[in-house]
Amino acid sequence: MKNQTQKIVIAIDGFSSCGKSTFAKAIAARLGYIFIDTGAMYRAVTLYALEQGAILDGKVDEAAVVALLPEVNISFRFNAERGASDVYVNGELAEGKIRSIEVSNCVSSVSSIREVREKLVAMQQQMGRERGVVMDGRDIGTVVFPDAELKIFMTAEPKVRAERRYAELTAKGDKVTMEEILENVISRDKADMERAISPLRQAEDAVVLDNSYMTVEEQMAWFMERYEKIVNA
Repeated sequence: MKNQTQKIVIAIDGFSSCGKSTFAKAIAARLGYIFIDTGAMYRAVTLYALEQGAILDGKVDEAAVVALLPEVNISFRFNAERGASDVYVNGELAEGKIRSIEVSNCVSSVSSIREVREKLVAMQQQMGRERGVVMDGRDIGTVVFPDAELKIFMTAEPKVRAERRYAELTAKGDKVTMEEILENVISRDKADMERAISPLRQAEDAVVLDNSYMTVEEQMAWFMERYEKIVNA
């Protein structure tokens, strides 16, 4: 029998721009768990590859990316002002840079490279070994932690996700169009689901959360109901 003093692993998978990271952060804060943003890790590798010239004009040189992997060190540091962790690449703050449209357009291709996934999955499994973690991504419940006690698969309508992403980017001053963002969302969905290595798919024992028209409070209430059933079973 579990109780709330015993830590579990919470795996959150789903489509891009569903608010997985925001949801996972809120859960971690509520439970006092560690939040690990795996999407940020893949974005960090993509950013480094862009900066090192392994990606030119949107085309990924897989061999060059693999050759760079030993040089990439990814870490998270808590930012008190944001109330969340920032990602660093080789000791340099990369939180803002990894959210750019340039990185977004290339991250699916980079994350489909076997050696990239092997390196980051091993890092993620090490991070979650002590339990008490909330981890979000594309293959957490299917590959990274297939034994997670609670698996959530998040989805939302593409147009709704594009609107959220557009608001996020324009708020930061990025010059993007709604059409460009919607195209990116749809193309990333296709790439994530069709890639040969660890494609995006719903784990058989995952519960689905469609948050297209849910408030943050409604999502948390939905989560707590399922969490309490598990820890009090």
